[in-house]
Amino acid sequence: MASTTQPSALEPIHQFDLSGQYAQIGPEIREVVERVLASQQLVLGKEVAAFEKELAEFCGVAHGVGVANGTDALILALRACNIYAGDEVLIPTLTFVATASAVNALAAKPVFADVDRITLNLDPADVRRRITPRTKAIIAVHLHGLPADMDPLREIAKEHKLPLIEDNAQAIGASYKKRYTGSLADIACISFYPTKNLGAAGDGGMIVTNSLELDTRLRTLRNHGQASRYVSAEPGWNSRLDEIQAAILRVKLRHLRTWQKARQTNATKYSNLLSAVPGIRTPFVPEGYEHVFHQYTIRSDRRDALQKFLTDRKIGTQIYYPIPLHLQPLYANLGHKRGDFPNAEHVADEILSLPMYPELSADKIERVTSAIAEFARQ
Repeated sequence: MASTTQPSALEPIHQFDLSGQYAQIGPEIREVVERVLASQQLVLGKEVAAFEKELAEFCGVAHGVGVANGTDALILALRACNIYAGDEVLIPTLTFVATASAVNALAAKPVFADVDRITLNLDPADVRRRITPRTKAIIAVHLHGLPADMDPLREIAKEHKLPLIEDNAQAIGASYKKRYTGSLADIACISFYPTKNLGAAGDGGMIVTNSLELDTRLRTLRNHGQASRYVSAEPGWNSRLDEIQAAILRVKLRHLRTWQKARQTNATKYSNLLSAVPGIRTPFVPEGYEHVFHQYTIRSDRRDALQKFLTDRKIGTQIYYPIPLHLQPLYANLGHKRGDFPNAEHVADEILSLPMYPELSADKIERVTSAIAEFARQ
């Protein structure tokens, strides 16, 4: 797999690239945007209502509530589950800061739990150890597109009478034991940030649930707490998915399964080509799980050197996430130190996400894997 081409002559391979997607569906996007603009119904109209219904059906649940972004989805979901100041919410320490900052936004306290060293997702055994009388909810993050191990988490939540929330920002369309993410807990939160597998042309988010009670409350919370026009039942937010974004997302949703299969095909190519490369661990997918590869994340104990080697060869990579939350300056007041969450700390030093998007070509995948094999021979 060795390459004789000089790095300076190579075309960059971006870690993520939306240009191919827009080239494919641009006419559809422009048509629906024009339709919304001509209607001048721009907020909480027909497009949002239709998209809420379509996405809820996609996830296998009864209700969807569109909101302004994925972080707001988490905040409103927590409040709908009656999280208030001083409450504790258990979350994985290996996740994006938004999972924890949503807890902070309600003056509640994020309590970190370690992750499984193989799947990188929340470790149910560590969750159980960290429950206290002040624990009021659990958030499970489906990291990189792989569902968390939800059966034991549901058992723990049921035993302690806690709401269980899915942070499904990275794994829409994935499945766990024949059920789709978004249908695995009491409530689930989705981000439509442009880089997500289902990405808007800006910010957007949604909360999905089977609970009519939660659906009703969420619709109040997202619109200034108004139970009816100009009548506010409780403090709320201004957090509404707009009509243009909903229309664009409806177009993309029709393509999502095809894009998902392309990501999975690309992941298989990567794994096959990297299987014999020493020092490289490819993503593990447990039996009964379906991974949608929001990221294709390898592991190497020489990660930083490998990343530089690839950067020098114009191959884009990212680390999701290099610093676990318990070591972030934001949470220094919680008193955690290195060694408190050994699995998360270990994998955070090894993980590296390679280029991944549906339109990624086979020759680019081969170039990436050839460069990794070249590095491994050094």
